[in-house]
Amino acid sequence: MKRIQLFEFEDLNWFPSTIRTGMTNLLVVLQKMMGTSDIIASIISNIKLRNDFSKIIDLGSGSGGIMLEVIEKLNKNNQKQIQLLLTDLHPNPKIVKRINLSNIANVSYNENSIDATSLGNSPTGLKTMMNSFHHMPPDVAKRILKSAQDNKEVLLIYEIGENTIPTLLWWLLLPLSLAILFIMALFMTPFIKPLSWSQLLFTYLIPIIPLCYAWDGQASIMRIYTFNDIEYLIKDFRNESYSWEITQAQKPNGKKAGYYILGLPK
Repeated sequence: MKRIQLFEFEDLNWFPSTIRTGMTNLLVVLQKMMGTSDIIASIISNIKLRNDFSKIIDLGSGSGGIMLEVIEKLNKNNQKQIQLLLTDLHPNPKIVKRINLSNIANVSYNENSIDATSLGNSPTGLKTMMNSFHHMPPDVAKRILKSAQDNKEVLLIYEIGENTIPTLLWWLLLPLSLAILFIMALFMTPFIKPLSWSQLLFTYLIPIIPLCYAWDGQASIMRIYTFNDIEYLIKDFRNESYSWEITQAQKPNGKKAGYYILGLPK
């Protein structure tokens, strides 16, 4: 595999939730700047034409991420509304409560743990994983893919980036890349809505958020599964009852915008 199992601060159990949320907020801003919600909404709309559904079950939702914007775009001017259920293996009670009390149209957060490696026990609907699959080590990633196939679930995995840079070059450019991401975090912070005092404190006075964001952003590049990596993961259980599509995502102008994995029962 080309993928390397580097660590990300976001994955550490002891990592403060305030800093983790601050980093997630930056990722949401980045995705909005890149028009990620339009890309994902377009992919999901095309899936619906092939395999109809009325609910999206988002796996590994964290603080909600880009799917809150995606569901709004999907339901705009659409008479038949799609429901979005956010889920996580370890749902944060504060985030669950905040989202459920916000009364966001067609959105709710499941209070119970949902394990992506056991999709037979999950609610019915299109399963999605947005920019979270690279966090899964190979054994877990393989079990997620196998569970989708075994239970004949429709699964969409989207990654905003691709692991295409040569590993040696990544290490050589790492100091410069970290500096660029650190500076980007400083400029993106004012666009966070709502902007909390803790976000400001740990960005400009004690810059823990931009430092950790910079490292996680670079580490995630090397943790993303390549097309060949995915083929390797599914080769042991792939069969004719289920199809796997691994495709580059594109913006309306034709520019590359990450890639997605689509699993469909035949």
